[in-house]
Amino acid sequence: MQVCREYSQLSRRAFLMGGLTIAAATSGLSQALLDIQRRDRKRALVVLFLRGGADGLNTVVPVEDDAYYRLRPSLAIPKSEVIDLDGSFGFHPALQPIRPLFADGKLAVVQAVGSDDRSRSHFEAMNAMERGVAEVADAPSDGWLARYLAARNHTSTSPLTAVSFSSVKPDSLIGATHSLALESIESFRLDMPQAERESVQAMLRAIYSGGEDSFSRAGRETLEVLEKLSNVARQNPVGKYPDSDLGASLRQAAFLLRSDLGAEVICVERGGWDTHVAQGSTAGWHASLLTDLSQSLAAFAEDLGPMLDDTTVVVMTEFGRRAYENTGLGTDHGRASFMLVLGGGVRGGQVHGDWPGLAEDQLEEPGDLRVTTDYRSVLAEVLTGRMDLPDASRVFPGLEKAAVGVLGA
Repeated sequence: MQVCREYSQLSRRAFLMGGLTIAAATSGLSQALLDIQRRDRKRALVVLFLRGGADGLNTVVPVEDDAYYRLRPSLAIPKSEVIDLDGSFGFHPALQPIRPLFADGKLAVVQAVGSDDRSRSHFEAMNAMERGVAEVADAPSDGWLARYLAARNHTSTSPLTAVSFSSVKPDSLIGATHSLALESIESFRLDMPQAERESVQAMLRAIYSGGEDSFSRAGRETLEVLEKLSNVARQNPVGKYPDSDLGASLRQAAFLLRSDLGAEVICVERGGWDTHVAQGSTAGWHASLLTDLSQSLAAFAEDLGPMLDDTTVVVMTEFGRRAYENTGLGTDHGRASFMLVLGGGVRGGQVHGDWPGLAEDQLEEPGDLRVTTDYRSVLAEVLTGRMDLPDASRVFPGLEKAAVGVLGA
């Protein structure tokens, strides 16, 4: 599997920084948990970022655009293999597990979506999107999710308000209070051997059991949280998750939401989408990524059950791939790609967005699918329609509102 040098550097940087971030997050956990205050259950947002630039054309296939098959003689998905969505577009066959969610109106697709960034650089395109701007030159110091958490109509003191299942906190959460980056829920524990941990927790339960002062109540709740989080490995999820990092992350995200510990924003990521060579068609590298994605999302939806109505999942990527295949039977960095929106209140069962076409005079130089929907318009609809945000301009300054239609009856 070969990726570009820039993407390799990005992945290595995340790995090297990960230890420092996890150490910092867990070192303050005990004190942070004392701040937990129970609130009525709030709606939750799960943001899944596909890092590397996911190929939208082989994911949501434009079966009625003949140019697609001319531009990709080896990589195009045969019409007979495409899972029909609306007659014009269809899913890659590896996305069969999420087809029922689309049919049930719980999953919406947005085509030809992206930012104004034309650098075709992973670093710059990701930075622009995670800061919530059109181009990286306009990027503020904080992330769009951090601004959302500061601007919404309610407040929360839970340290689990915003959680990222990754080695490094994503740029979208930079500037957010009560946010943590962790590789697994199992890292939430008293840092001592198991035998000592049990005796210490028993001692603490005895200390906090009788009092009704704020310190005793906080102590009891802290122990309750630690106990719930320590049980994640013993949970039996309803959904059948794949044995992958993404499957593990979404399994833990579902556990966190079901546990009702104040999580409102959860960030998850899946790398590996930089398919420059040997991308494959119905099988191969890209197909395996889509299999992981679809199985993980389907299991997550099944696991949440009715709670999916209070949850919105957004799947996004920094850019798409070139419209035509390259000599290495892969695809190079492009412009527009796709987004998925899953959950309650979604106008599912539809492919949203204006299709710009793949004819030579419709492509953007040097051969890319044009962006017709600003990714921020999708996020703004989700935040204002589902996540208690009164004014999208506080999160996405300068955004010219354009209705996408992913929410509503």
